Amino acid sequence: MTDGSSSSFFPDFGLLLYLEELNKEELNKFKLLLKNETMESGCCQIPWAEVKKAKREDLANLMNKYYLGEQAWDVALKIFGKMNLKDLCERARAEINWTAHSLGPEDARTQEEQDEQEAVQGDGTEYRTQVTEKYCIMWDKKCLFGEPEDFHPGVAQKDQELLEHLFDVDVKTGEQPQTVVLQGPAGVGKTTLVRKAVVDWAQGNLYQQRFSYVFYLNAREINQLRERSFVQMISKDWPSTEGPIERIMSQPSSLLFIIDSFDELNFAFEEPESVLCEDWTQVHPVSFLLSSLLRKVMLPESSLLVTTRLTACKKLKPLLKNPHSVELLGMSKGAREEYIYQCFEDRKRALQVFNSLRSNEMVFSMCKVPLVCWLLCTCLEQQMEKGGDITLTCKTTTALFICYISSLFPPVDGNSPSLPSQTQLSSLCHLAAKGVWTMTSVFYRENLRKHGLSKSDVSIFLDLNILQKDMEYENCYMFTHLHVQEFLAAMFYMLQDSWGTKNSSFQSFEDLKLLLESNSYKDPHLTQMKCFLFGLLNEDRVKQLEKTFNCKMSLEIKWKILQWLEMMGNSEDFPAQVEFLELFFYLYETQDEAYISQAMSYFQKIVINICGKIHLLVSSFCLKHCQCLRTMKLSITMVFEKMLNSSPLAEIWRRDGGHITHCWQDLCSVLHTNEHLRELDLCHSNLNELAMKTFYQELRHPSCKLQKLLMRFLSFPDGCRDIASSLTHNQNLMHLDLKGSDVGDNGVKSLCEALKNPECKLQNLRLRRCHFTSLSGQHLSSSLLRNKSLTHLDLESNWLQDDGVKLLCDVFRHPSCNLQDLGLMGCALTSMCCLDLASAILNNPHLQSLDLGNNDLQDDGVKILYEALRHPNCNIQRLGLEYCGLTSLCCQDLSSTLRRNQNLIKINLTQNTLGYEGIMKLCEVLRSPECKLKVLGVCKEAFDEEAQKLLEAVRVSNPQLIIERDCNDHSDEDVSWWWCP
Repeated sequence: MTDGSSSSFFPDFGLLLYLEELNKEELNKFKLLLKNETMESGCCQIPWAEVKKAKREDLANLMNKYYLGEQAWDVALKIFGKMNLKDLCERARAEINWTAHSLGPEDARTQEEQDEQEAVQGDGTEYRTQVTEKYCIMWDKKCLFGEPEDFHPGVAQKDQELLEHLFDVDVKTGEQPQTVVLQGPAGVGKTTLVRKAVVDWAQGNLYQQRFSYVFYLNAREINQLRERSFVQMISKDWPSTEGPIERIMSQPSSLLFIIDSFDELNFAFEEPESVLCEDWTQVHPVSFLLSSLLRKVMLPESSLLVTTRLTACKKLKPLLKNPHSVELLGMSKGAREEYIYQCFEDRKRALQVFNSLRSNEMVFSMCKVPLVCWLLCTCLEQQMEKGGDITLTCKTTTALFICYISSLFPPVDGNSPSLPSQTQLSSLCHLAAKGVWTMTSVFYRENLRKHGLSKSDVSIFLDLNILQKDMEYENCYMFTHLHVQEFLAAMFYMLQDSWGTKNSSFQSFEDLKLLLESNSYKDPHLTQMKCFLFGLLNEDRVKQLEKTFNCKMSLEIKWKILQWLEMMGNSEDFPAQVEFLELFFYLYETQDEAYISQAMSYFQKIVINICGKIHLLVSSFCLKHCQCLRTMKLSITMVFEKMLNSSPLAEIWRRDGGHITHCWQDLCSVLHTNEHLRELDLCHSNLNELAMKTFYQELRHPSCKLQKLLMRFLSFPDGCRDIASSLTHNQNLMHLDLKGSDVGDNGVKSLCEALKNPECKLQNLRLRRCHFTSLSGQHLSSSLLRNKSLTHLDLESNWLQDDGVKLLCDVFRHPSCNLQDLGLMGCALTSMCCLDLASAILNNPHLQSLDLGNNDLQDDGVKILYEALRHPNCNIQRLGLEYCGLTSLCCQDLSSTLRRNQNLIKINLTQNTLGYEGIMKLCEVLRSPECKLKVLGVCKEAFDEEAQKLLEAVRVSNPQLIIERDCNDHSDEDVSWWWCP
């Protein structure tokens, strides 16, 4: 285009007409892209401040002002293209072309010369045609062993939309990604999607304004290449009629390189960035070239689209500059249901298969991948035809894949075709295991030979559809799906002759201990293989496989795993909660109750976060066989909430609610079936009314021996009536902690009714931050007067105020009150309540610990307390006065108290401004043999240098005295540091 006036090309108001069609979000995105265009080109300094606040008309005027001639329209069309506004682009170009007919003779000659030049060089049409034909032929040929004809029906609408927006500007950051990573599990459709992108681009339907050329590079082909230049690598599909490919490399910002299946590349990518290659014409090893491209050393302005499995992301991400990651999730639940129905002519059978697969979340999740879903439907249909029970088969992934693998093998008789020998099977399983460990899923002839697999051996497994040969790339073999490889990898450990010997050819992945010590966070690629291995510990399944393969398998590994679990149970480095949940997943796969009971007998404490239906399923199955547990810490979320809302997903959960309820009943039954269980922590759980009712029934069971119950941060919509009732029914329960729960005044009332009951044997009640007020003072005081067992009461961080504490103190003075430890930290108290507290201290011989921290007592208030502490009748041993507004003025009284009180051994004075004078007075008495204090809670660093010296001198002269900010041994995370352990 020439630099004539914009009006000769298109009216000035034309741009405004098109900007008017943008909605608010699109207009903001247009502005961000305009900002980037300005920064990249550097040819126009259009002020961003003006652009940012401009309305549509102002923006059109700014662009016409700052961009000369037709540049405003060039920029606008480029931005419309980046925003994927195809219709807008086409209409604008149509009007531009119409206007072009009125060009003068000189302009027309210039246009003709340009057209002639493009005709000589090639305009990319031939390349687009060749690419389209190549990948459409690949789709036509793509037909795996008998799957439905519509197995590759194209790309789902949601994935097509995802494709269109991969390189969109991020509205939040204003950045347009140059590198996009498309990640997802094996077989989910990553390759199909990016090949569709290539075809759509070639046919003019995708990225037309963004990329002039798109090049597709596949890992399987790259792995077989040796040294060459990068331009040679991408020239394989380049037609000679297009002219030299080098001419398009001079505009790298308009190039997109697609690197498909990064996880299959056999390269380490360990080259230092400083030695990488910038020149795309130089010959180097292919790994070197690819590393240079990924790290943006070569063609840094170009764009990249990389596909990979999730397991290879750790290797990929460090190579990339500012990658934008997008995950391909596979078929939705609705799509899976529809797909399963398409696999069956008989709708009744389809429904039976769908319900069976959906009953196990792990199995149903596998069905996100169309190929896996089809394979499983096929083998289940065969099992139904034989009269088998598919409900049992779908209980575990191992049982399902045994069913599938067995369906590939003909019955063993004299007329059956050639079956693999034990040696051939062992070699294949060895290959599979090494591949899983090294994240290798594509094997070449050399790999097969190294594992002792000859051409005839491979043919057997090809005929059985266990292996398949790549139809596009020579010498490439892979298992029919990654899960098939993982299953055979697990079988490798079952085919080992002996676990006691390690010969010279022993490889690290053969070490069972390494596999057992792996976890899903560090080694996600091993998780499914490990799951299958535990599933193969079931003796009935082993017999089935031995019959299928006509081979001998060893169960020696079963006892090796028990030995490892025993070692873990006895170690000080106790497993974390994520490892326990993993262990339950693995043990569930065995479906061997006796084995689970033996495996869990080595553990006395478990910690688990149950945040899904499948977690509840495996946990309930395993926990009911844990007979030696003493402590159980559970957090249950994302299970019962889904049954409460009104979404379509909630309806599915309600239909399956009976199964969830059954699992929950199994889990709760542990309270009475396990005679050793003494402590349960059910904190941060979201339980509905039915779940709570089930729990309370088990808590009230005559065989429940639970002594300590923590129900922190829970909701009690019934006003604590059920938990209060449990206190009177379960006389073993001695410790109840409801910290952070919505107890309120009504809840306190219910609890206090239970405390009055002589059947209640509770000794320790913690109600920190339970949202009650001074109204609860009356209920607490009346219950304490009648209760003979309660010795520890923690009321921290509740709005009791002076009035509420006054009511309590009336009871504390009573000789029948047996309370020993009282926590009143942060209860909005003032010096006004100190006379009542002092009276309680004097008249209650049982009271030993008193926490008054974080209350505005001030010097006047504690002076009253100190007078009571000096009385010979006072038995207080631990006193908390943290953050009470104290100054040096109270230290003289405190010194006198410490000298005369022989019982006080711990006092907390942190976060008070005692100053140098106060510390000097304290240090005088702390050096005296009359002072029996053992723990002084102060923060030494809060004082000046002189005061710190005084405290250090006291520590040296009195080594029995501990001076620390926090002296708790942390044996119980919520016990104040001056309380008894």
